[in-house]
Amino acid sequence: MTLKERAQLAAELARRQRTNRLRFYAPYAKQIEFHQKGATYRERLFMAGNQLGKTVAGAAEAAMHLTGRYPDWWTGKRFDHAITMMAGSESYELTRDGVQRLLIGPPMTEEEWGTGYLPGDAILDTTRRSGVSGALDTVTVAHVSGGVSTLLLKAYEQGRGKWQANTVDFVWFDEEPPEDVYFEGITRTNATQGLIAVTFTPLKGMSAVVARYLLEDSPDRVVITMTIHDAEHYTEEQRAKIIASYPAHERDARTKGIPSFGSGLIFPVIEDEITCKPFEIPDHWARIGGLDFGWDHPTSAVELAHDRDTDIVYLTKNYRKSQATPIIHAAAIKPWSTWMQWSWPHDGNNDTAAGENLAAQYRAQGLNILPKRATFEDGSNSVEAGLMQMLDRMQTGRWKVFTTCTEWLEERRLYHRKDGVVVKERDDTISASRYALMMLRFASTRPYDEDEDDRQANSTRSATTGY
Repeated sequence: MTLKERAQLAAELARRQRTNRLRFYAPYAKQIEFHQKGATYRERLFMAGNQLGKTVAGAAEAAMHLTGRYPDWWTGKRFDHAITMMAGSESYELTRDGVQRLLIGPPMTEEEWGTGYLPGDAILDTTRRSGVSGALDTVTVAHVSGGVSTLLLKAYEQGRGKWQANTVDFVWFDEEPPEDVYFEGITRTNATQGLIAVTFTPLKGMSAVVARYLLEDSPDRVVITMTIHDAEHYTEEQRAKIIASYPAHERDARTKGIPSFGSGLIFPVIEDEITCKPFEIPDHWARIGGLDFGWDHPTSAVELAHDRDTDIVYLTKNYRKSQATPIIHAAAIKPWSTWMQWSWPHDGNNDTAAGENLAAQYRAQGLNILPKRATFEDGSNSVEAGLMQMLDRMQTGRWKVFTTCTEWLEERRLYHRKDGVVVKERDDTISASRYALMMLRFASTRPYDEDEDDRQANSTRSATTGY
């Protein structure tokens, strides 16, 4: 092959990549989770920090639904027919520079249209929006079924009236919409039971839309959070610089997608100050497990390791799973330790349909369950006292969490009060850790006669995976 032919081949490959960006979409794990949830949830909120890939995920999925071109790895919702879709942001300028740019290409360079996530050969026609330079009003797209999809580009600034249309199949809100606009989007999808996707950084705190996802239980809604540590295009050094560049009061929202709860946040501490990378737990440190029983809400478990010399407690492992029996849960956590004692809550004494209380069932599966439920040394079991004990340790550097304990960290970010009362939702691993801390006086060290192979296996597992 001549040099000229090689240059021509490289130019053609570059052209194909530029005009078929969708084909080369390679999502991160959290973006894949967002896509997957569309198969089972009608309303999805992708709440992430700035510049982490939430809008890219929204654009790639929108292009798939509009064209019907799904990759082989796709397990989310599929449309086998052409669709009508609405998408937009706070203003027509922001819709142009965000949604439109990622779907179509550079707004001000028409010869580059077709270099976004909508493949160039799928864009059949466009109509312009008057009064906003470079902004489009509608886009018609070829669907693989032979039909024609329609994309309607909108903005929140004109109110809910501009979101009124005939029945649509998919609505994508890029950036947080006002409550009335959000409900208008839902109304437009009622007949089709279509999808609602919301992608934003929660800079407005506990707004009505955020509260709908975080405080109201529904089988139709799910929230996915993505932090700067989930964005694989940043190095650790870059992450540290980005985090440090934001003021403290915006840091969690802009880098971890955590809404500000103001004085309502139960653990108002900077996450980076309580987390640490996993390491091998010394044999002379005491350990204790904590269990929180559930069915529809998850059963959860944690392990705490206590460095008695410094009085620092490390949360080293966590587990969370819904709708499974004690046999399943016990099998998952028994490998953590054969000798560690487990604390448990008051409902462990309740009899079940199996005829034994839960504590007894876990004991029968080989867990070293403590004889009595979790209480403080004086016999009390106040939730507030337990939470304040945990907060005190966090604020004084005596509570650390392995970065591998993602379930516990996710719950901490959203754990808050409403009207002064703790919101008892999505707190399963936190509750398990509270029970373990209450019973820290029963934490024990590894027996000297433990089998050496088991000791080495457990140590290696803890050091490399945190489990």
